Amino acid sequence: MSAPARSPQELHDTIAGGIGESPLRPDGTLKVRGEFAYSSDLWHEDMLWGATLRSPHPHARIVRLDVSRALAQPGVHAVLTHEDVPGENVYGLKYQDTPALAADLVRYQGEPIAILAADHPEIARQALKEIVVEYDVLEPITDPERAAHDATLPKLHPGGNLVRHQRIVKGDPAATADVVVSGVYEIGMQDQAFLGPESGLAVPAEDGGVDLYLATQWLHVDQRQTAKALGLPVDKVRLTLSGVGGAFGGREDLSMQIHSCMLALRTGRPVKMSYNRLESFFGHVHRHPAKMYYEHGATKDGKLVYVRAKMYFDGGAYASKTPVVVGNGTTLSVGPYDVPNAHIEGWGVYTNNPTCGAMRGLGAVQPTYAYESQMDKLAAALDMDPAELRIRNALSEGSTVVTGQVVDFPAPVAELVQRVRDLPLPPEPAGERDIRELPGGASNTTHGEGVVRGVGYGVTIKNISYAEGLDDYSTARVRLEVLGGEAVAMVHTAAAEVGQGLVTLQQQIARTELGLTRVSVHPADTSVGDAGSSSASRQTYVTGGAVRNACRAVAEAVYARLGVSAEGMSLTGGKVVAADGEVVADLAELLGDAAIEETREFHHRPTYPLDPETGQGDAHVQYGFSAHRAVVDVDLDLGLVKVVQLDCAQDVGKAMNPDAVVAQIQGGSAQGLGLAVMEEILVKDGKVRNPSFTDYLIPTILDMPPMRVDVLERPDPHAPYGVRGVGEPPTISATPAIANAIRAATGLELPRVPIRPEHITGV
Repeated sequence: MSAPARSPQELHDTIAGGIGESPLRPDGTLKVRGEFAYSSDLWHEDMLWGATLRSPHPHARIVRLDVSRALAQPGVHAVLTHEDVPGENVYGLKYQDTPALAADLVRYQGEPIAILAADHPEIARQALKEIVVEYDVLEPITDPERAAHDATLPKLHPGGNLVRHQRIVKGDPAATADVVVSGVYEIGMQDQAFLGPESGLAVPAEDGGVDLYLATQWLHVDQRQTAKALGLPVDKVRLTLSGVGGAFGGREDLSMQIHSCMLALRTGRPVKMSYNRLESFFGHVHRHPAKMYYEHGATKDGKLVYVRAKMYFDGGAYASKTPVVVGNGTTLSVGPYDVPNAHIEGWGVYTNNPTCGAMRGLGAVQPTYAYESQMDKLAAALDMDPAELRIRNALSEGSTVVTGQVVDFPAPVAELVQRVRDLPLPPEPAGERDIRELPGGASNTTHGEGVVRGVGYGVTIKNISYAEGLDDYSTARVRLEVLGGEAVAMVHTAAAEVGQGLVTLQQQIARTELGLTRVSVHPADTSVGDAGSSSASRQTYVTGGAVRNACRAVAEAVYARLGVSAEGMSLTGGKVVAADGEVVADLAELLGDAAIEETREFHHRPTYPLDPETGQGDAHVQYGFSAHRAVVDVDLDLGLVKVVQLDCAQDVGKAMNPDAVVAQIQGGSAQGLGLAVMEEILVKDGKVRNPSFTDYLIPTILDMPPMRVDVLERPDPHAPYGVRGVGEPPTISATPAIANAIRAATGLELPRVPIRPEHITGV
């Protein structure tokens, strides 16, 4: 006899922690207590410690390399060079141009030359000093604009110094306008500044392969590149994700993966490698510095007529994600605005500066800073409110972007600007002010004299997921079984949890789709299909889609076991429920000792390569939009800046986890604030001058202002659950909002970020 009928909604209400809720993260309590195990905590009782010898020069030939003295040191078990790479001594995300260990030429300061394994990390560090390297030091190439055009410069790679050139032409490239403004803008090299250093543990296996436990963003691409260098079949190199202490793009490229595996296979013992902070600055890529020439033309009533731009991206020594940065930078070059005519060119080049690659907001941060600076300059020339100018030119659903692609999903750009503009402003300062609220803070540099206030806006467009014809997909395996008399689900993907809350999200989707309370997530590894990278704001979209598909396949298998049609049926509260609310079966009773397991992929709709001549084409699957309004106080005498308030409005499609969405917007805004006023890797003649968190400044809790976050939910009909990537847009629009606010306060042009005190004071 069946149980009494209850409505599907009534049963669903008993399932906590599903889509649209904000359940407690399984890793949250451990992290705030300091009990979470990160990759740097990995340990094996028999392990050795690996260390890397790096070049002190940005450009040099290796004349002589002698490791014999290091190998003779007590406690040293192996010292390896390029001659010991068992497979191909080259890897790369987009282009295969990066040696695992330098052979005859070093192209950047910090390039790995030799690796060794020893009984203790201090023995390893001291043994590095015994490796003899003689260099023929060469003149470094450090100017990206010159590298793009000067054929007389030495070629850093066989194909020259150009990584990618992209042209975008829309409408009439020679269009004219009533009002014209132009500017040259620069953006410095920003570091991802993740707190967990590059680290991992390689364990040799009995089958001749190796098991690698590590912090990364993309397990399968690491697996493929590492296997190639080791000369092993891919299935002999098995990767498992360990605790990741932040990523933001900096873990997409390899660091210690090949090196630790080489040492483990050579010594026959587990080898741990863990960089210190100094080495970390040289061990991962950074955000591309850029120089950008922009010209905007508009009618007298403020309608954009054309945009012309030239952008130079410094990719450093190796390609990494430079091709993607150029593609994103040019296709997003005019912003979230309706521009009928455009001529855009972008160059990504090789130099002897540090290698640059993925970082949050890939390829969009640079042009957004430039075009948003231009929008304020244009508003001033038109004597128009800056927010109104943006609203007047905002993209909307049905608009055509600069590549000719039609926006066929909601694009509430104007509404975002209106909403952030209409949020309450902080009260104007009056009377004696608390010094902690002033620029300089508790340093007591001012009591309000010489302090002026400014308000600025920043708006952005960012592509979501991979683009330009790449088949972007993820894989999920879902297992339904009975444990302790209760139906439970296990979700297994290779998607990297890098702090964004992906583990929680997978649980939420499975709870909703399968109507279960108990859902666990298998550790991410390469025994399941590829999930792609935790980057490009894509995992909620593609891995969320894969988990949904696998859950629905499991549900269909349940219905098939019952011999009923899936139509009108649902899984709710551990029950199989008919459309009229009647409970058809109890899942635990139905399954018994059996299990149902299904593996499914999710592929987003196709994108297409850009036309090589015009740059036209449907290159992107989705765009994210956000708008910031910043309020700043500036001490004109000392050049100090206090961000008083930083508000954001963002369309997220569907807030799958509302608390996580707000946290992403807050965290992204903090990184944008850092780029605006403090964060920059200082490079002179190819050498890094500030490779430490003492000299490379990042925002602290005292630097972050109060934030009002206005979350819009305008579902994308083409995306699972209507979601839109969240993580990157707030990083992008925060920087120009703060820069524009500083300009409004000071009246200065300030064409470069980060804006330092000397840029304001002139000394």
